[in-house]
Amino acid sequence: MTGQEPQSIEIDTSKPHPARMYDWFLGGKDNYPVDEQMARQLLTLDARGRDMARVNRAFMHRATRWLAEHGVRQFLDIGTGIPTEPNLHQIAQQAAPEARVVYCDNDPIVLAHAAALLRSTPEGATGYIQADARRPETILAEAGKVLDFDQPIALSLLALLHFIDDEDGAAALVGKLVDQLPSGSYLVLSHTTGDFNPEGAAQARAMYKARGMTLAPPQPRRTHGVLRRPRTGRTGSLALGRLASGTR
Repeated sequence: MTGQEPQSIEIDTSKPHPARMYDWFLGGKDNYPVDEQMARQLLTLDARGRDMARVNRAFMHRATRWLAEHGVRQFLDIGTGIPTEPNLHQIAQQAAPEARVVYCDNDPIVLAHAAALLRSTPEGATGYIQADARRPETILAEAGKVLDFDQPIALSLLALLHFIDDEDGAAALVGKLVDQLPSGSYLVLSHTTGDFNPEGAAQARAMYKARGMTLAPPQPRRTHGVLRRPRTGRTGSLALGRLASGTR
């Protein structure tokens, strides 16, 4: 379920990509000098860059484990990034071997490593979609080949939405995805903030823009806008050191 064969992959190494920069922050090796260069420049604006990447990854682990332990058996992870063990499906299937997981990313280097994301337990299933997060219709159609949209699904949008500008419809994107989730589903979301270092956030945004990439404006609590969807249960936003949950 990759839609593209690894031998046809073309990776543009002339400019940085968020997925590869994130890999560098995590200490990975699937990145290029251009990614490392920009990542190091970002560290001059906020020296906590590596720590934030690790904390975000740990949040994914905790959220996935909690959901699987509380009965969720289907996961849709958009903006997956380069595989870093343990991956989401490994966490979910450790708690529930029958869990079904679909990953989605737009970076060709993630596709090149998709095999690591497709090693499911015999009882469960995994799939990978090569698509832009701003194409929710494509993602939902492909995800339906693995996931049952009549049963609860955990939608993960981790460290993703700050790469989608308001003009590109971040709130509408979340709305289109959430509207297709059945009752009992969950949304797991993390987002950068400029609350604590507005000047550094503005400089980072300019740095991204100069390289043809998007970093959402450092508006306080931007996630509140994308979370204004009908739902029941617990909702909220908080630091990544804690876990919030919300059911639809």
